[in-house]
Amino acid sequence: MAPSSSSYVYIDGDSKSRFVAYDPCRPIHFVTRPDHAPSGGHQLITQAVAAASKASGLTFIDDGDTTEGYSKDRNAYQPDRYGKRWAPVLIVWETTAEQPQFAPSAVPGAKNIAGLGGSQAIVGDSGSRVFVTGDVQLNATALGELMTTPNGPALVTAVVKHELGHVLGLGHLGDPTQLMYETSQPGVASYAAGDLAGLAMLGQGKCFPNH
Repeated sequence: MAPSSSSYVYIDGDSKSRFVAYDPCRPIHFVTRPDHAPSGGHQLITQAVAAASKASGLTFIDDGDTTEGYSKDRNAYQPDRYGKRWAPVLIVWETTAEQPQFAPSAVPGAKNIAGLGGSQAIVGDSGSRVFVTGDVQLNATALGELMTTPNGPALVTAVVKHELGHVLGLGHLGDPTQLMYETSQPGVASYAAGDLAGLAMLGQGKCFPNH
């Protein structure tokens, strides 16, 4: 049972009881583009996915590597690439050339963006919305450098967990003790009570047998 906490917000919803989530009756497939990944990157993704799955109760299936790159206009249905189903969640390690938002900040003291994540929704049964696919973009340069620091792998895994939280439906909040706080905080590398409560709720969304 997830800890009782209200320290979470949904990225797409108007209350604690109304939110958009993935169909809990279907597994969430994901693929990874390995280009630019640091050594050990796949293992860290596996660990982060396992944590998100445990917290939400949702099943994830690793469909392996892909050559697909991120696109803001990504098609949620790509039968030629992935078969006649919704495209899997895409995880990519990107350079600053591919994602300009990852360029080092020109503002002194400002933190670089380490990752981005989110999901696409469709209108399902009875007019309700449901997530069908998503993406995680990881700053290959910044996270590759972080990997070489003390406790680096755990910190990079925390970034992936954070972005997977966005994929599943959690937004940023103003509580720095939670992993879903806007910026990374010392000593916060795992989902905390609020994160766990929110993810547990997102794992109890509606089943959509016809989508």
